[in-house]
Amino acid sequence: MPSFDATRRNFLKNTSLLAAVGLSMPALIGLIGRAEAATTPDSIKAAGVVRVGCEAAYRPFTYRDGGKIVGYDVELASLLFAPLGVKVEMVDTAWAGVIPALYAGNFDVIMTSLTYTKERVSRVGYSIPYTEATQEMLVRAKDAGSITSLDGMADKVLAVKLGSAGDTMKAGLEAKLKAATGKGFAEVKTYDDHPTAYLALAQGSVDGVINALATLTQVVKDAPGRYAIVRDIGPRNWAGIGTRKEDTALVDFLNERITSLKASGEIYALQEKWFGVRMQLADAIPNFS
Repeated sequence: MPSFDATRRNFLKNTSLLAAVGLSMPALIGLIGRAEAATTPDSIKAAGVVRVGCEAAYRPFTYRDGGKIVGYDVELASLLFAPLGVKVEMVDTAWAGVIPALYAGNFDVIMTSLTYTKERVSRVGYSIPYTEATQEMLVRAKDAGSITSLDGMADKVLAVKLGSAGDTMKAGLEAKLKAATGKGFAEVKTYDDHPTAYLALAQGSVDGVINALATLTQVVKDAPGRYAIVRDIGPRNWAGIGTRKEDTALVDFLNERITSLKASGEIYALQEKWFGVRMQLADAIPNFS
């Protein structure tokens, strides 16, 4: 399982693209140009097509299968925009430049699990959550009955990837474990990449591996019967659909559609299909104030 997803997400999380060129987001927008008018449901309907910016290398959100972009986001986008009767066009874009490309008018919205951060919420218009991005724990399938929560890791070995969200969380998890059970981890082992940590788990060198829920679902799918996922490990985190700040009517439309698909159960059916789990979706954007 490649660790590229973590790399690209850290890139945007830290806004290192802007720092590298010494520009603020408004200054960068001024350089690359932007669409003259707000994008609305009506303008998308008039165009007959909605352009969805994605990185077609993040399974199962968006990835290429036989040259065609497929995935959870592709099918969800079709459901979201169905009332407008428009074609959905997935625009494959390098993740590092996805926000500048949005403001340049290369597409109408961003999908592919654009997680919420304080910086992004201040710069990007966001829908309510449509997918979960919480850090959870992978365990051996045979241990799923005994390790049903973080408490089951007392006196056991945890694995994290160096520099990952799990690495950042390990001290807090240790404190939480000690508060609940009186014991901490037997050891926390750090690996250069997640696949090596998964191998250590399979071989019995560690008892749990921390990574994003969506990524762990693919590990489970690729090795049937070998692993299981333990939920409610990290604090809840989600991703929304990104728009330009001025596209408020489009955000309202997306929020209405996501709410409708939650009520009908269609969004959860898609999650079961692509991730094998039903996700816990908040009804509002996280508050970073």
